[in-house]
Amino acid sequence: MVDDEWLTAEFEASRPRLRAVAYRMLASQTEAEDAVQETWLRLSRTDPSRIENLGGFLTTVIGRVCLDRLRSRRARPEEPLDAQSPLERTHLANDDDPAGEALLAESVGNALLVVLDLLTPAERVAFVLHDVFAVPFDEVSEILGRSPDAARQLASRARRRLQGTPPTTGLDLVRQRDVVDAFLRAARGGDFDALMQLLDPDVVLVPDAAAVGMGSLRETRGAAAVASALSGGARGAQLAIVDGLAGFVWAPGGRTRGVVEFTISDGRIVAIRVTGDAERIEALDIVTLDH
Repeated sequence: MVDDEWLTAEFEASRPRLRAVAYRMLASQTEAEDAVQETWLRLSRTDPSRIENLGGFLTTVIGRVCLDRLRSRRARPEEPLDAQSPLERTHLANDDDPAGEALLAESVGNALLVVLDLLTPAERVAFVLHDVFAVPFDEVSEILGRSPDAARQLASRARRRLQGTPPTTGLDLVRQRDVVDAFLRAARGGDFDALMQLLDPDVVLVPDAAAVGMGSLRETRGAAAVASALSGGARGAQLAIVDGLAGFVWAPGGRTRGVVEFTISDGRIVAIRVTGDAERIEALDIVTLDH
């Protein structure tokens, strides 16, 4: 028999992931919080003995709640306020201005949310759940009320539509995640040659003071030097979505102690930022993808 306290605790543990999923669907923190609360209400009205997989159940419910909201928004179009300013900021960045480029890198995750408005509700749900959060198409199809093949086609159509947008806002999140995933596997396996293929010749590795204090990392420049510093490392790291983009984290005992973020251009990694500062980590929106 499922204990109510256990169910509540499990839901609270899932809350950050549900909020992240809802935010990337709805592009509004307020609507995301409302969707999470509605998910809790639906869970509380469901007989726990009928739930075989709580994680899958919660993903299904939050997906359907967001799909309903997106369809309602489509019927009465309203621009989500949370997504306005990041897009405006990206237009102000100067390609020749390092400060502008840094601002662009910080805002692109939010700008992508605006680009997702180009998609239909079903396309957006299929793309966000499968390509961003790695939810299998079998589960996505249940949320959409379509076959797995139809869900796969919706995600594929979404990718094609996003790839047709301007480079600044049409960031190919799927390819970005693939690059980070390949980097993580190469680092874990000590594959120096694979790391060299993924790194830009002028790549820079920048750990903060806390990360430097934890080990042997230091600021390093150049593909060979960075590959040497990281080859054989990253054991125990987990692939994650960090502020809307792929990265990875170290979370021994369930507590995140380190975060690695990437800047990628033309399929190659041009900058790697390693954060160990607890306050900075606390401010990041992190959803782990490894299970």
